[in-house]
Amino acid sequence: MNTPIKYRKKPVVIEAMRLTETNAAEVKRWVESFYRGRVLMRGGPGGGSRGATLIIKTLEGDHEASVGDQVIRGVQDEAYPCKPDIFEATYEAAS
Repeated sequence: MNTPIKYRKKPVVIEAMRLTETNAAEVKRWVESFYRGRVLMRGGPGGGSRGATLIIKTLEGDHEASVGDQVIRGVQDEAYPCKPDIFEATYEAAS
């Protein structure tokens, strides 16, 4: 009978930018500088970039980054959003 085995994440350093009410275009440009997938900006209220969300197209499907989410650059230059509570539980600042 198979039993679960415990694993610990390897300590890797990632880069991340928090999506705020006003920086969607900046985060989009940053992601496009390293990620070959498509990143779309969905306008906020009134169609502007204020309060906008980002749609990051990945091999696993479309992932939406909302205001407050961290957008992570992974170890293979992939990009994906992470909710604030998960980010806080998983990551700490590197020196």
